[in-house]
Amino acid sequence: MKKKTSKVDKILEFPKEVYSDEPKIVITGFDQLIIENFKGILEYEEFFIRINTYIGIININGYNLSLENMTNDDIKVKGKIESIEFERSMD
Repeated sequence: MKKKTSKVDKILEFPKEVYSDEPKIVITGFDQLIIENFKGILEYEEFFIRINTYIGIININGYNLSLENMTNDDIKVKGKIESIEFERSMD
C-alpha cells in the first residue's frame, strides 16, 4: 500500500519514510535496532527474527534476541545482533 506523495511533502522536505511505506532502520551498536513502517512478524526465535515490511523482509540473526516496545508503527529488537539481511519483494 503506497501512500500518495503530495507537493506539500516535497516542499516541506519531509523524510521519505514519513510519507511512504518504506521502512526506516535505526541501529544502535550491536545490541539494538528499531524498524519503522513494518507490516508484521513472520518468525520469532531467540536467535532469528524475520520482519515483513512493505518492500520486503528483514532477517535479523543473533543471540538472546527479543522484541520490545512494539507499536503499530515501529518495533524494537534487542539482543546480540550478529547480522541483518534483506529480501526484496519483486513487485
